[in-house]
Amino acid sequence: MSNRKPGKPAAKAGTFSQRQLRASEMIRHALVEVMRENEIRDPALIGVSVTVTEVRLSPDLKHATCFVEPLGAGVETAPVAGHIEEIIKALNVHAKFLRGALGRHIAMRFTPDLRFRHDESFAAAERLNRLLDDPRVRADVYVSPFEDDDADEDGQA
Repeated sequence: MSNRKPGKPAAKAGTFSQRQLRASEMIRHALVEVMRENEIRDPALIGVSVTVTEVRLSPDLKHATCFVEPLGAGVETAPVAGHIEEIIKALNVHAKFLRGALGRHIAMRFTPDLRFRHDESFAAAERLNRLLDDPRVRADVYVSPFEDDDADEDGQA
């Protein structure tokens, strides 16, 4: 027997409740403030600005996966280029410290455990842009407005 209420549909896999979304956004904003206010003394993080792009919470709100992107990570000439793994590792090493500081900024029963991951969505978007800029793809996607007029004059469409 299930403990679910009869009128409430089961959640689909990969979906987040409104409570999770609201709490994760609150944690994201607070984490940005914590990282701005507190200096983490780690050689991998000296002079590095980190953008917290998304926070995903577990259904019980006790575990948070924080997706971060070091500023300038996509630029080869940036000082953080090639050091992304080191930066993520350093953030995970200092996750307990950040969790303690985060607990003073948010009003939740439990402060979630933090795990940091590199946000790959920027790289995926760049790959997609490069694909769409390819002349062969552009020829398939782009339709000239003059081609539509020619089809109307021939009596087609």
